[in-house]
Amino acid sequence: MRSRKIPRIPDAVRRYPLVFATLLIGLAVLALLAVDAGTAAAWTASLYAGAVALQTAAGMVRNIRAGKWGLDILAVIAILSTIAVGEYLAALIIVLMLSGGEALEDYAAGRARSELDALLERAPQQAHRLEADAVVDLAATDVRPGDILLVRPAELVPVDGILLDPAAEFDESSLTGESLPALRSAGETVLSGSVNGTAAVRIRATATTADSQYQRIVALVQEAAASRAPLVRLADRYALPFTGLSLLTAGAAWLASGDPGRFAEVLVLATPCPLLIAAPVAFMGGMSRAARHGIIVKGGATLEQLARIRTAAFDKTGTLTSGRPELVAVHPQPPFTEDELLALAASAEQYSSHVLAAAVQSAAAARGLTLLPAHYASEAATNGVEALIGGRRIRVGKQRFIAATGAAPAEQALQPGELAVYVGVEGSFAGTLVLSDTVRPNAAATLTDLRRLGVRSMVMLTGDAAGTAHSVAQELGITQVSAGLLPADKVRAVAALPGRPVLMVGDGVNDAPVLAAADVGIAMGARGATAAGESADAVIAADDLSRVAVAVDIGQHTLRVALQSIRLGIALSLVLMLVAAFGYIPAVAGALTQELVDLAAILNALRALHGPGHRPARGAERHKDRRAGIMGSGRRPVPGR
Repeated sequence: MRSRKIPRIPDAVRRYPLVFATLLIGLAVLALLAVDAGTAAAWTASLYAGAVALQTAAGMVRNIRAGKWGLDILAVIAILSTIAVGEYLAALIIVLMLSGGEALEDYAAGRARSELDALLERAPQQAHRLEADAVVDLAATDVRPGDILLVRPAELVPVDGILLDPAAEFDESSLTGESLPALRSAGETVLSGSVNGTAAVRIRATATTADSQYQRIVALVQEAAASRAPLVRLADRYALPFTGLSLLTAGAAWLASGDPGRFAEVLVLATPCPLLIAAPVAFMGGMSRAARHGIIVKGGATLEQLARIRTAAFDKTGTLTSGRPELVAVHPQPPFTEDELLALAASAEQYSSHVLAAAVQSAAAARGLTLLPAHYASEAATNGVEALIGGRRIRVGKQRFIAATGAAPAEQALQPGELAVYVGVEGSFAGTLVLSDTVRPNAAATLTDLRRLGVRSMVMLTGDAAGTAHSVAQELGITQVSAGLLPADKVRAVAALPGRPVLMVGDGVNDAPVLAAADVGIAMGARGATAAGESADAVIAADDLSRVAVAVDIGQHTLRVALQSIRLGIALSLVLMLVAAFGYIPAVAGALTQELVDLAAILNALRALHGPGHRPARGAERHKDRRAGIMGSGRRPVPGR
């Protein structure tokens, strides 16, 4: 991504040629005035400023023909009017202000983008591969899945991998925004871009750098940095009335005083730099602030939409619930026993990537059951898995997935927080496995924060059974529930919601379509949910639901700051124009004063980097994690079947 920092002098000359040309002309004019060559100075400044005005006017005409009314017309008229009344120094200052606007924006945006730039600059560059008894240094991009890597103390983890040593601590703050170290045990996932603790550890690479978590976040950041918010163009909405009011004020001053110079004195204070620069700076600051909280917002348009959210829809499993289910009961149908049913289900679930499948396998392993290989296996996304094991066709998943074979699975009675996995063998119902997935302790607090921020309606959209969905919704105070939904059903449900804009929060591959369809889609926990992250408008890198409310809060603050900055620029310009209309501000002084207006608007826009200090409430789970010194389990979020 192109750096937005102000470059060295030779680079700056190439990048901002008009700025340096204007400075050179200004020095030449001052030199001519010093040797009492006023006529030559006037002609030099006037011809140069006039040429710039004509070039700007040509671009303005093209924009008007394309139906885009901008603010350039004020600058063009201000330059031409100051030349006409002999205020050629003021004309040069206006040209310098216009040409220097991009450099000023680059400087301010460089400050606003600090968190995003820091993330990009920290990309892992080197890795250490273990080969026999040797350690071979290589570029991170050369690492391949299966390589055994050594990560030394305080080094960046180059790629995603599995920890091979018993335990280690990693700083994941650049990925999740969480400052406390994350404790990982052998067999758990270690994320690229995290920083190893005080002991050297070994990991087995599971991805290349391009497919690793850090690079995914970097790609999201690059996409965010390249975007342009609709509010950045909101200044254009003010363009026509502001232009008309400015010209009316200048014309009235000329008419009342009889002095054409008064027209120029008013217009030099109406130049548009605060409107053109303030909004982009504010939105870049908001995205940077979000990144500091582990929230990657893909564009300023998303921040603007987040500020106006009126309905929030949530997936259930892995979003409102913890996404770490555990087996609590096995209900076999004769002639199967509990262990036989669990062994068959776990054998089939070996071929599923679903986290419910992992929970079933873990329960079978805890009982010491032997899993059988399958001759054939196929997973039906969001429904379940089918496998041919020992000559028998086994189906594990939703009730309707089992019923599709002609079986008649009985509805399983469930307690709050429980969910059922149904098992069919050779077209007959074989029993159910009951798993418990508890509500996140901070879920209720997050919904309360969203209501305080002006979100009027909370909705649950889930693929789980109605009984489970309603019990969780009742616990959280959610009254609108749609259960048993397929991905396409969720898309239709979001489209039908009345309170717009609509925010959808989900995780996993099955939520990707609805995240893309919502006005704003937020993917929870980018770990393992690549499709959801790519479809969403924002990604929360940590597995922390409360950051949904943080994202809305940041969006609202950013929008307020952007609007305040635009209005501040307009208000100061109008007040100064009224003063100039009575002849109290000469043209040159007015042009210099307008630079101070620019500075005030931009400094105000930079307030988007820092919020009002509020952070939504945390749940008991987060507090427990802090006491334990860990950030989270690192397990993959559970997409609801």
